[in-house]
Amino acid sequence: MGRQFFTLSNLVGIFTIVSELGIMAIGVAFLMISREFDLSVGAVYAASAFIFGLLANTGLPSPLALVITLIFASLIGFVNGMITLRTRIPSFITTLGMMMILRGVLLAITKGVTISYEGDAIVPTILARGIAYGFRPSHFWFIALTLLFIFILNRTRYGNWVFAVGGGQEAARSMGVDINKVKLINFTISALLAGLAGCIVISRFLIANPAFGAGSELEVITAVVIGGTLLTGGYGTILGAFLGAFLVGMIRTGLLLSGAPGYWYQAFIGIVLIV
Repeated sequence: MGRQFFTLSNLVGIFTIVSELGIMAIGVAFLMISREFDLSVGAVYAASAFIFGLLANTGLPSPLALVITLIFASLIGFVNGMITLRTRIPSFITTLGMMMILRGVLLAITKGVTISYEGDAIVPTILARGIAYGFRPSHFWFIALTLLFIFILNRTRYGNWVFAVGGGQEAARSMGVDINKVKLINFTISALLAGLAGCIVISRFLIANPAFGAGSELEVITAVVIGGTLLTGGYGTILGAFLGAFLVGMIRTGLLLSGAPGYWYQAFIGIVLIV
């Protein structure tokens, strides 16, 4: 198993899986630092893959289809934030509800049928087509987004606001921080990045399946928690989420190569969330 695991093709394959998981983890990390959760990212991921594919298949230029899809994903995040902040219902409840709505609507519309991507090759080439030795543009998008959000979190006033909101709302409010605005932006970012990951997965496989992303919301949270972000908010790093995504991807691949049943991976996710 050791020789199989450390081959270039396998390590690059892990990077491919991790890129999609990690892009979602970046957004969720931002949200968790501000003391909120998003359990709808897996459903947004799947819905975005379908919407992008369907739009491109109508003959719409794929860059325009991508923009429309990302706007859709952002609106889902905005709605999540508005419901959570206006009703004061815990975000894990509102986003769980959104997850079920999106999954239900997606299955109702598609009847569970997989669609093939038949649009132009512009966006698939930019996002996911192989370059050399198995490397894909999605790897570099993941790295670039990680660096961008590290800068935002650690070097900008907005990053300070995110930490302040998660660390103590009363203190943040006394500093003049608009708590609801910060959280609403973070909900939107979380869904936006999940939508981007969904566009990447259909660009990679050239198909979209309603089951895409099922259970990935817990994988994403696990990656973020492994990376050091506190479930209680106020502390976390984007680099930690980056490394956490890699660890989750390596464990999943290692268990697969060892022939271990899939439920051991599920058990690992559960243990991390509890501990």
